[in-house]
Amino acid sequence: MTSSAQRPYTAELFLRRLDAAIAAKHVLTHPFYQAWNQGTLSLEALQDYACQYYRHVAAFPTYLSALHSRIADPELRKPILQNLMEEEGGSPNHPELWLRFAEGLGLTKSQVLNTAVQRETAACVATFQALCGRGHFTRGLAALYAYESQIPEVSETKIEGLKQHYGIRDVETLRYFAVHVEADRAHRAQEKQLLAQTVCDEAMAEEALDAAQQALEALWNLLSGVCRRHNIPCEAGN
Repeated sequence: MTSSAQRPYTAELFLRRLDAAIAAKHVLTHPFYQAWNQGTLSLEALQDYACQYYRHVAAFPTYLSALHSRIADPELRKPILQNLMEEEGGSPNHPELWLRFAEGLGLTKSQVLNTAVQRETAACVATFQALCGRGHFTRGLAALYAYESQIPEVSETKIEGLKQHYGIRDVETLRYFAVHVEADRAHRAQEKQLLAQTVCDEAMAEEALDAAQQALEALWNLLSGVCRRHNIPCEAGN
């Protein structure tokens, strides 16, 4: 069989490879989310997750702004700007919605903001900042796609798990996830279209795939850190 590196470049082939990489490391297959969906996570593990993942949620607008500032074509920038405005411009904005989720788990805002950042969390944020802030902008775009393309399905299963296993039905507690079910369907489509437009040869495709893989590993390892601290059996990221 001819390897992908030997075939003529096509956007269709690149996007198939990208989606296959995401499917292979989809966070819904992570032991943490599987335990969430089965209702076997302790409240302490959920609270730890809420505190750590907040750092990624709070930093996400900075990933977008870094990427936006590095795209020369104003038409290509528009979807990124729209995404940024949705994340940070609303009242409440998305980080604030996450804090409401944490409050629904019994945490205070102060507890979330003052929790020590674990090494896997810091590495995740640093990875996304580097991918969105350095190198060709398509690397950052691929990293964001690797993350946001998963969120609609992840958000749906989180809502279901919280309702079914943890008795959490409060609209404000679940609002962050409800918002992202629809918002990230749109972002997924926009980012995929941008990648098809801007990744134009095999070398760029390989760079984008590498960036996506780094993003996937960073997200996986953040969840693995929660597992490590709460004795949930879990394999570390590669």
